[in-house]
Amino acid sequence: MAVLQHDAVLHPGSFKLKTAAEDFSVVPPFEIRSGAEQRVPFLFNSPHSGRHYPERFLAMARLDRNAIRRSEDCYVEELFGGAVALGAPMLAANFPRAYLDVNREPWELDPRMFAEPVPSFCNIRSARVAGGLGTVPKLVGEGLDIYPGRLPLSEAVARIETVYKPYHEMLKRLLTRTHARFGYAVLIDCHSMPASIRVGDNGVRPDFIIGDRFGISATAALTETAIGLLTGMGYAVAHNKPYAGGFITEHYGRPARHLHALQIEVNRGLYMNERTFQKSAGFDALADDLTRFSAELMSIPDHHFIDLPLAAE
Repeated sequence: MAVLQHDAVLHPGSFKLKTAAEDFSVVPPFEIRSGAEQRVPFLFNSPHSGRHYPERFLAMARLDRNAIRRSEDCYVEELFGGAVALGAPMLAANFPRAYLDVNREPWELDPRMFAEPVPSFCNIRSARVAGGLGTVPKLVGEGLDIYPGRLPLSEAVARIETVYKPYHEMLKRLLTRTHARFGYAVLIDCHSMPASIRVGDNGVRPDFIIGDRFGISATAALTETAIGLLTGMGYAVAHNKPYAGGFITEHYGRPARHLHALQIEVNRGLYMNERTFQKSAGFDALADDLTRFSAELMSIPDHHFIDLPLAAE
């Protein structure tokens, strides 16, 4: 399973690479949370909940410490943390999404952000780049520019080399290990969304959105069970709209190879104050529900993940 398509063909100065590496010299860029033994073929991933904002990064930004958190999936790794005690490891980012977005292709870069031309292999025309949300994001929240001017291209290369690639190498390693042990692997990619999100003609506010890349990234049994469990708990659940799953779901979900990936978006209005970033009174109850949800999801019989037609991919 190929993870990254291009090794760095650029050779930024050692100073730039060193400073990016030092951003996470005390706090690691990501961590694996797990029990003594993995007991289930599930792996949870929280790529956007990182809350360590390096001082060097904050000094480069034009936003204050609160405004720059507008794209953060606050506390998502805590909401789904009960899965770890159930025997499923979790990979959790400590780096913030505003610094680097690993739910993008490795070289999804906006050439308008950088002082030098970007390499020809970069994907500069994706919808995500157009929206200011590439691998190195231009914006947070609803249209707030992160930087006052252009960045040196070496800054993006350093972040990709020192954080993005190791993150995906670890994710691939965990999935490969899970697949080898159990015969299949299920990746639950955990995210949150603004309370302002509405879906459908009636503008209903969903509590959750389940994304499976329109049936491509996971067996239907996984998607249907996830939707059914949350609906049965009284939550409003949407499917694929407006979030069908990002790069991680699309890239790692290969049902024909017994690799399944599902994205789950949680409405932040259920558990936090989006202005103050404080947990609300509903946090603990939601976390308990998600632990129960995880336990029941992980009880789906193995044959739903293995006995699939070859046309599934």
